[in-house]
Amino acid sequence: MAHAKTTHDPFVHAVGSGHARRLSILALALGLVGCAAGPDFKRPAALSVAAYTAAPLPAQTASSPGAFGTPQRFNSAPSVATNWWAQFRSPKLDALVVQSLQHSPTLAAAQATLRQSRETYAAQSGSTLYPQVSATLGAQTLQNNSAAMGLPGGERRYDLYNAGIGVSYAFDLSGGNRRALESLAAQTEWRRYQLDSAQLSLAGAVVATAVKQALLAAQIDALNQILAAQQEQLHITRARERLGVATASDIATLQTQMEQTRASIAPLRNGADQAAHLLAVLSGQAPGSAKNPHFTLADLTLPADLPLSLPSDLVRQRPDILAAEALLHAASAQIGVTVSKQYPQLTLSANMGSQALTAASLFGSGSLIWGVAGQLAQPLFKPGLKAEARAAEAGFDAAAANYRETVLQGLRQVADVLRSLEHDAQALQAQSAAEASARTSLQLVEQQYALGTASALQLLTAQQQLQQSRIGLIVAQAARLNDTALLYQALGGGLQPQTQEQTQTHAPTPAASSAGLTSSPV
Repeated sequence: MAHAKTTHDPFVHAVGSGHARRLSILALALGLVGCAAGPDFKRPAALSVAAYTAAPLPAQTASSPGAFGTPQRFNSAPSVATNWWAQFRSPKLDALVVQSLQHSPTLAAAQATLRQSRETYAAQSGSTLYPQVSATLGAQTLQNNSAAMGLPGGERRYDLYNAGIGVSYAFDLSGGNRRALESLAAQTEWRRYQLDSAQLSLAGAVVATAVKQALLAAQIDALNQILAAQQEQLHITRARERLGVATASDIATLQTQMEQTRASIAPLRNGADQAAHLLAVLSGQAPGSAKNPHFTLADLTLPADLPLSLPSDLVRQRPDILAAEALLHAASAQIGVTVSKQYPQLTLSANMGSQALTAASLFGSGSLIWGVAGQLAQPLFKPGLKAEARAAEAGFDAAAANYRETVLQGLRQVADVLRSLEHDAQALQAQSAAEASARTSLQLVEQQYALGTASALQLLTAQQQLQQSRIGLIVAQAARLNDTALLYQALGGGLQPQTQEQTQTHAPTPAASSAGLTSSPV
């Protein structure tokens, strides 16, 4: 048996005989095991940017009388609450967002894709990290013709039975398999952050649509009040015409304005219906059978305190930035996969079983067979391997550029929202003053019109001014709610607990200097 192992072992035959040669191969294998080709991934450096905007932010936004005129203060906070929508203090909104997160088909698809990615990683790791064991059991009938080979005996038929167990294992000498698993793990992280992004987008869409529904309801209510006032004015003008104080032209003018107001209500109602349909779909319901609440501005409260994390914290909590980082990690690991193909590949296999001419003697002592094989392959001339490695490096460069672009866009979104919070608060302050002034002006004109010292045209003009002021005030109020929701979203919306734990425990590894690849900050 020892002689057979020394002279006929395929692995020994492949590398040559001799104790010194085997020790050299063993030393080479041990030197390669534990190493991984390509660069070790290093997380992008922390941002050196200290502020989102060039001009400093005020301590708080402007205040104004009436609804949603509360000043908002910016408080330093490393992260945003996961259920950030609860800051609007609306039980109806809380319930609808939770229902949407539980029943949205979009989230169900993202969750299924994440499970698929995790199972793909598990399947790949099982087939590369561990030996592969298989069992065989077979039977066949053979026939040979001895006369055709010049031997006596003629045709002979016999049965052959075999059973055995085979084991094979590919040694990951250069770490290519580990890099491939590293890439798959990073892609799984990307799927996780994609799910977080989908959850954030869904919650933001629900809040924005609820605010839009409330805005449209307030606009419709304001126009209905104006329509009722115009109808009353028309009734008074007709009475004055009978007394000879007003003219038919005055009646026609008021009638025209009243019908224009009535016509302007129809598109707003259409928008309100579409908002209700959208809320139904976002919550996983059919529009015809949904039983969602209808929102008004009175259902929502403007948060007085707003979180504001540092730019360096932003890149660790926005899911789209974390997703771009995961793709950067996957691209880095892919370089190692391509580089590993230039190194030796060692595969060992062994099998043991039995073979007999009858089933009864299949497991007898004389039917045992076994074999051991090994193969060491070293690429000698494959010009495409270096080009493949260069392509992987180009892919890493592209992923790095995409990461920087994602970070910059995130900073821009936060900067835009911060300025919108400031300017829209000032706009609400001005709209409140304009609406109060227009209301006072209309009251004065109505008194003058009743005394006959103001014309119907003056009254119509005053009504139009009040109408525009009321609608402008409502739009400004809704803008402050939208700006607040957009700030929570721009800051990342609060990571899910599992994602937050993964982010906090993610430790960077030193980059391989030989690869010449570094992650540059934005």
